Amino acid sequence: MAGGIYTEASMSLDGYIAGPGATGFDQLFQWYENGDVAIPTTKPEMTFRTSPASAGHLRQTLDDTGALVVGRRLFDLIGGWDGRHPLDKPVVVVTHQVPDGWPRPGAPFTFVTDGIEAAVAQARELAGDRWVGVNGGTIARQCLAAGLLDEIRVNLVPVLLGDGVPFFDHVGDAPVELSNPTVVEGDRVTHLYYRVRRP
Repeated sequence: MAGGIYTEASMSLDGYIAGPGATGFDQLFQWYENGDVAIPTTKPEMTFRTSPASAGHLRQTLDDTGALVVGRRLFDLIGGWDGRHPLDKPVVVVTHQVPDGWPRPGAPFTFVTDGIEAAVAQARELAGDRWVGVNGGTIARQCLAAGLLDEIRVNLVPVLLGDGVPFFDHVGDAPVELSNPTVVEGDRVTHLYYRVRRP
């Protein structure tokens, strides 16, 4: 579907996208570097090397995605990606206040201070007829609650983290029904695509 909204995350079998105290990423992201197929990004030090199946999944995501929506916490944590996201897509940042020193000339970042619906609308405009990817966690939950989320993509990793940050928590209007998944089997990861069913 052109112009849809998706969220995607690498997730442990027990449902976490990060372990306790921001740990577990070495296990969750292992599939990005356990193969022979090179997928370059805008940052030479961040070239993915995956299995052929995971490479197909990544290439489809890169081709289909026109813009990204992230929260201020991730933006600050990652230092604004030094002004350019590794996927080379425009980024809309949901925030209460525009950070000091931003926006910057030539850096494709837009800061939206009036909520998730306004941020997604801005991202849709930037994406044109391609998909908008929204960050997992709080941003994805807000999109789901607002009826904006069309697809959930899970990179399911065979590890149990025991605790941490769930992909979704405190979901309002639960249960939320999803379609049967489209399945892509990689190496140490299974890529699952679920469509969100509308009431």
